[in-house]
Amino acid sequence: MIYLLLIGVPLLVGLLALAVDSDEWRPWLLPLGCTIHASIVAACWRMLPGPAMNGWLRIDELGLLVLSLASAMFLVCSVYCLEYLRLRKERSNRLFTACLSFILASVSLVAVSRHMGLLWIGMEAATLAAAPLVHFNHNERSLEATWKYLMMGSLGIGLALLGTFFLALAAIPFDGRGDPLLLDSLLSRAGTLSLPWLKGAFIFLLVGYGTKMGLAPLHSWKPDAYGESPGVAGAILAGVITACPFLGILRAFQVCAAAGLSAFAQSLLVMMGLLSMATAAAFIIGQRDFKRMLAYSSVEHMGILALGVGLGPAGSFAALLHMINNGLTKGVLFLSAGNIHRAFGGKTMDHAHGALRRAPVSAALFLLGFVAITGSPPFAPFVSEFSILRASVDGHRSGVALGFIGLLAVIFIGMAATVLSVVYGLPPNNDSKPSAQGDSPLMIAAPLAFMGAIVFFGLWLPGWLTTALSNAAKMLNGGAS
Repeated sequence: MIYLLLIGVPLLVGLLALAVDSDEWRPWLLPLGCTIHASIVAACWRMLPGPAMNGWLRIDELGLLVLSLASAMFLVCSVYCLEYLRLRKERSNRLFTACLSFILASVSLVAVSRHMGLLWIGMEAATLAAAPLVHFNHNERSLEATWKYLMMGSLGIGLALLGTFFLALAAIPFDGRGDPLLLDSLLSRAGTLSLPWLKGAFIFLLVGYGTKMGLAPLHSWKPDAYGESPGVAGAILAGVITACPFLGILRAFQVCAAAGLSAFAQSLLVMMGLLSMATAAAFIIGQRDFKRMLAYSSVEHMGILALGVGLGPAGSFAALLHMINNGLTKGVLFLSAGNIHRAFGGKTMDHAHGALRRAPVSAALFLLGFVAITGSPPFAPFVSEFSILRASVDGHRSGVALGFIGLLAVIFIGMAATVLSVVYGLPPNNDSKPSAQGDSPLMIAAPLAFMGAIVFFGLWLPGWLTTALSNAAKMLNGGAS
């Protein structure tokens, strides 16, 4: 029943959004549905529900982390949407509201899936539902970004499907005990899987789902999609949707670890992680469009997630924590960047500078978000990034540690040049009058809530979260699932 509610409630809200005629009242469905969804997720923290649909659906600690991040981010962003959609009266919000709900339903399906084929279906549904959000502004640039997003997404999901087939082939001959793509069946008989097919499966799943995450070198859709979509869509794309393919990679990694291929999978993850960070560093330097800058920052942090898992149990714990920290911090950055964009009518350094005078609260949040995302204390990303660095040092991976520190330093300098130019100075035409569109109450309440969360997690990790992260990290490295 609880799985039906997790997927069905946002699905029903999306269908209601399509049916309701009023652009004024339709957005209120979002916080209503997200509140119900968050309540169900909170109940799962008290007691994990048992399996359903012959084991195809079950929540473990790994899925619960992704589900909780998605539910929390959607709840906060739904409040932001109330004011954002009111200011965008020139556009019907019917499809925008419905697609946000459909994304939450799809992400919930991915999080609770124990079947690799069902997970693939949920991932594709989330991708398709996100496309209208990228095209919300209905201009040539957003249309190009949407097509690029769909084309690269199709490439990624196709490669992931091929990897899923390879995973099934690794289980042949199958003795009939369960489904060859059911995670529990794969883990229970991991010692009998065909290792060549399993290696091929992991490579294709890593590249396929890595494309959906935005890992280099198949990240080219990200700058356009994030740069042309509304800020709230960017927050969902960067904080929630990227967590779904990451979960897909982690499920494949679980099988590899159980089959004794940990070293093989970890080496690929470390390579992809450092490559993504290096690519982000190259493109962030001199970046004048601050929303595209955030896209390259997302490429960097997807690389950090891959790198962390590739460093073993300690790194896996840090990577899972960083998934949460990155999502919350991207919420601060994309929402405040969207506010600044509206206050100036542009998103490049040529149009937007002196934001601290035009939209002071949003500019301050944007500046704090930059400090947080670059791994500075006392914010939560510092804790997870430092833990990844420590895992590389403890694992005697000095080259990885030096590369990690060096790339973080380059990215910090590159982002600082753009962020400080946007925040400080005088606004264009010396107009320092605060903008109502930049600092309206509901539109700063959401990034403020995200900022409060990353300060809280930077100063203290609750015991329930530490336990869930530890259990999830053990699952990834050959523990019971």
